[in-house]
Amino acid sequence: MFKRIVTPHIEPPDQAEMVDPQRYSVLRRKILALMAVVTILPLFSLAALNYYEHQASMAVEIQNPLRVLVGKTKNSFELFLAERTSTVSLIASAYPFADLSDEKKLRRIFQVMRREFVGFVDLGLIDSKGNQVSYVGPYDLAGRDYAGQAWFHQVQLKGKYLSDVFMGFRKFPHVVIAVQHTTEDGRSWVLRATIDTSQFDHIIASMSLESGGDAFLVNRQGVLQTDSRLYGKVLDPLPMPMPAPSFETNVLTTTDPAGRDVFLSYTYFADADFVLMAVKPRPTVLKTWYSVRADLLVIFLAGVAAVFLAVYRVTDVIIRRLHESDERRVCAIHQMEHSQKLSSIGRLAAGVAHEINNPLAIINEKAGLMRDLMGLRPDFPDKERLLKQVEAIQSSVERCRGITHRMLGFARRMDVKIEPLDINKILTETMGFLEREAQYRNVSLERALTPGLPPIPSDQGQIQQVFLNVLNNALAAVPDGGRIQVSSQDHDEAFVGISIADNGCGMSEETLKHMFEPFFTTKKDKGTGLGMSITYGIVKRLGGEILVQSKVGEGTTVTILLPKKQAEG
Repeated sequence: MFKRIVTPHIEPPDQAEMVDPQRYSVLRRKILALMAVVTILPLFSLAALNYYEHQASMAVEIQNPLRVLVGKTKNSFELFLAERTSTVSLIASAYPFADLSDEKKLRRIFQVMRREFVGFVDLGLIDSKGNQVSYVGPYDLAGRDYAGQAWFHQVQLKGKYLSDVFMGFRKFPHVVIAVQHTTEDGRSWVLRATIDTSQFDHIIASMSLESGGDAFLVNRQGVLQTDSRLYGKVLDPLPMPMPAPSFETNVLTTTDPAGRDVFLSYTYFADADFVLMAVKPRPTVLKTWYSVRADLLVIFLAGVAAVFLAVYRVTDVIIRRLHESDERRVCAIHQMEHSQKLSSIGRLAAGVAHEINNPLAIINEKAGLMRDLMGLRPDFPDKERLLKQVEAIQSSVERCRGITHRMLGFARRMDVKIEPLDINKILTETMGFLEREAQYRNVSLERALTPGLPPIPSDQGQIQQVFLNVLNNALAAVPDGGRIQVSSQDHDEAFVGISIADNGCGMSEETLKHMFEPFFTTKKDKGTGLGMSITYGIVKRLGGEILVQSKVGEGTTVTILLPKKQAEG
């Protein structure tokens, strides 16, 4: 690959910072962060809103069936208790005290009750003083005195009494329904029936809860009235706080004593000391939602990844174009600096050249006069030695005159005479200037000129000066016995290319950076450092380019591209 060198590489600190790779890395991170926030934050907000809205909607959809189920089961309990209470009340009012106090008649009535309504365990008649007058059932409870029992006083006040679950004399969980009947003459009695709570278990079992769910009755003091699969047996205390009283069916999201996240649905009974509760673990209930959530999460992450990829690609394009723009701006600044430097040095060189030319002319004339005077006197002492010194003076004057001439050529904007030129012909003529020195040093000058190249509009004198400067540098770089190859080719539709390659010492990267700077030379005392600067200026004025490829120890190739058409302006 050729390295295009169009300007000296002088890097001011601010310009170096402008194209510093670290600067673009920081800028890339900032743009990525900003674009990520701008693009992903709305997406994340939308996803979060959708997540919580969908979760709330799913929770409502899950809670509603649980709420309805608990409400229907409460109605079943209330209907069951109301039927039993109505039956006891009907018997108490339909039969006189004498019939009910007759155990045979009471047994017959009890048998009809058990046949029509399941759950009854026993039946007893209690007079107004709290004595049990008659009793039908599996226990020996005849003659029991209930005058001191709280329930007896309550039934006397309210006319009806429904207990919560307790053991009592019977030693098994049961509830008591007691109804008071008062006749027209003011006589009253209490008919008391015991109901087996196994019927409660049947009603709860009919709820058909899913696996992991639980339903049970508690009283308002938090004592279990039925067995619970999760929280204990009947008459055990419920290991969680009682919810706020409400006769409507409610659903709470809570954590039970075992640390399970659950939905708790409950409702208080209006005419009994009961609270119906149903529990469903949330992971089981929300299993479908979790599946949907996983799909949504995958979609969200895929969307975020796509956004990040798009943001990265867009940012990369922006940073790359910004970098290229900065490089072009720095290049333009360098060109301007170089042009200003050339202009300033040119004015200085013109002044120096004019100031030096006058003393040089005097020295040259004086040296010529000395030669003439010595020629007029054949017997002039030490004539040969002095003539050699005069020749050395005139040779040095000519060298200085050549330097000042090149400085003036560098300084002034010479008028360009554009005419069609045969590049191969000019190359052949220019190489002829150096053939003698090449033969003397045994340097091989090789030609590889492409015939039939189109003529190009340019200035012959300036083109010849460019070729001569590059050939002189190549000849100075190669050792004795080296090789210089000059070739021409039709480079492309816009340019004709001329390549001058040598197998000399080559140049380092640092030298390549500065080779077109005025007064930069690697020839130490033998060079002025203006040749390649002048060459660069001429090629640029003619609308061309210079490409340089060089490697230390392997040689240098300079390619000059000259336009096929005259540049406008």
